[in-house]
Amino acid sequence: MVVNISTPGDSVKRITAKHLWNLDRNQELCFLSEMSALVLWTLYDIQKYYYPILISIGLPVNVVTLVILSRGKCGLSSCVNHYLMAMSVTDLLIIIVDLIMRRLPIVFSSQFHFVTKLKVCNIHAVLLYAVTDCSVWFTVTFTIDRYVAICCPKLKAKHCTKKKAAVIITAVTTTCCLKNIFWYFILGDGYTLLPYSWFCYITNEAFYTPFWSAIQSAHHVLTPGLPFFLILLLNSLTVRNILVANRARQRIRSPNGAGGQKDLELESRRNSIILLFVISGNFILLWMVFMVNSIYVRIGVRNFALSIMSLCAQEIGFMLQLLSCCTNTLIYAVTQRKFREDLQYVLKRPITLITRSIKHQ
Repeated sequence: MVVNISTPGDSVKRITAKHLWNLDRNQELCFLSEMSALVLWTLYDIQKYYYPILISIGLPVNVVTLVILSRGKCGLSSCVNHYLMAMSVTDLLIIIVDLIMRRLPIVFSSQFHFVTKLKVCNIHAVLLYAVTDCSVWFTVTFTIDRYVAICCPKLKAKHCTKKKAAVIITAVTTTCCLKNIFWYFILGDGYTLLPYSWFCYITNEAFYTPFWSAIQSAHHVLTPGLPFFLILLLNSLTVRNILVANRARQRIRSPNGAGGQKDLELESRRNSIILLFVISGNFILLWMVFMVNSIYVRIGVRNFALSIMSLCAQEIGFMLQLLSCCTNTLIYAVTQRKFREDLQYVLKRPITLITRSIKHQ
């Protein structure tokens, strides 16, 4: 391995892997800082293409998903349909209030310098964090709903209904909005376009008190710390229940000679189970870097080189987190046959209407 490292006042030197063993601690940290800074600025350059592409894909696919789900012809229960629609709405809002209104001005700061004159950043922050919390907790409530439907048949008829889903979605939305009102008072109304800082200025009253650190810690525990734990726990219990139920059904069916026939009940549950695990797994994978880095920031060693590495992880975490807003349509299309059929219908519909109008002219 050969790498380049620059030192103050010297030209760029070529250092091989063998020479790295001879570096003292300060030189190692200097080398680590150089490499981390290079990765960080490379990420900033990548974001100039990544975020616009994500916006151009995320906006139309979430709109199409909402249209398809609102038709109610995907073969999903009305309860599941309600949760998926709520998740699509929050994904669409995140693209608007985070990707378009937050990330683009930071990435293209010279073109969006006028944003610093706007005095609504604390209001923007309340909306942004409320929508993000809703997106995460709708995934949790969907996981809870599927756990009850699969593992608690006695509660299914009472809990897994369209009306109960609407009540839960409303309660989660209200709670997330109330929970994030404090950002209005902690953050200032002016924007800062520095990529490595909060996008709003922090008030001096909050920044120089232990309260600010406690608020940040509580914020990351509630989103996504607790959701991570609940989703992993509920999915583990669901898998355990499925394995136990399958073994029991096989013991019952085999003596009757029905072992070679399809189990219609298991077939009907399969789509719901696959959808649950794929959505939950998608959330865990795409939020993992953000989650791990949040924990490290809370307990990590204070060091300049490691701080730059943490910034790199933070940016990668943001990029993956925002990617999760554009993946649900693909998940539904891959796991749900009727969704694929309805997707084809919705995409072909404008062409069909245009063709008909041309023929009638």
